[in-house]
Amino acid sequence: MKDLLIALALAVTIEGVIFALFPAGMKRYILSVLDTPENTLRIIGLIAAVAGVVVIAILRSN
Repeated sequence: MKDLLIALALAVTIEGVIFALFPAGMKRYILSVLDTPENTLRIIGLIAAVAGVVVIAILRSN
């Protein structure tokens, strides 16, 4: 459980730094996401989730 909370805190930290350093770029990115079809976003999300699970499995196996 502690690892999950650390991972979430790291994700929030990275996102916060990106927004702090590149606010205009993030606004453009958000607008482009709003224009992206839902099915495309769903596929991208699934690919990212699977990639994350694969990376975790590889790191945990060593």
